[in-house]
Amino acid sequence: MSIVDLKKEGDVFILTMRSGENRFNRTFIDAMNDALDTVEKSEGPAALVTIGAEDKYYSNGLDLDWMMGDGMAQAPEFIKSALKFLGRVMAFPVPTAAAMNGHSFAAGALLALAHDFRVMRADRGFFCLPEVDINIPFAPGMTALIKSRLTPTVFRDVILTGVRIGGVQAKELGIVDEAVPADDVLARAIACVAPLAGKNRYTFQALKRGMYAEAVALLEAGVTNAP
Repeated sequence: MSIVDLKKEGDVFILTMRSGENRFNRTFIDAMNDALDTVEKSEGPAALVTIGAEDKYYSNGLDLDWMMGDGMAQAPEFIKSALKFLGRVMAFPVPTAAAMNGHSFAAGALLALAHDFRVMRADRGFFCLPEVDINIPFAPGMTALIKSRLTPTVFRDVILTGVRIGGVQAKELGIVDEAVPADDVLARAIACVAPLAGKNRYTFQALKRGMYAEAVALLEAGVTNAP
């Protein structure tokens, strides 16, 4: 079974991540980029929703076991690839929504933030940026991405405390657009982007690049360390 599945319902592509906790390793990032290639090459109206296959996980971020094991030799270049992937999602030429059906931790939370819209289940699962507790500083583009999505106070708190935030609170804090029952997450995410699927792709992408210029530039360049 493929670790990602891409299908289209009406004008909306649904990208289902099928790798358990959907942690970022080389195989996962390559598969996600292949799926994004398919969406970009499509013609006509289009939008994109991403979701985890299991009801416990959206994505739990970097695959640290792989990076410290089989992937150790390629870890530095892989980090750059992961950053570029986040930049690609952030500046994607069609409307995007993250259907956060479960835990969204670390780089998985960043993946959700990279989308235009976010819908999170209200009853289970956390949004969390735990880097302060696992002693992994953010790359500059990651920090810029978070800052572009959150209010200054929430930006401070989620980074410096590593707090775990459930769906209802995430909605109250403006981290997500909606918090809904688990069975409604996908449908509501589709509803966020389906009306926008006919927007001109060139214009849509250009607007995103203008709105989030700093974050996109740092991520696409794969900048890993602060100057």
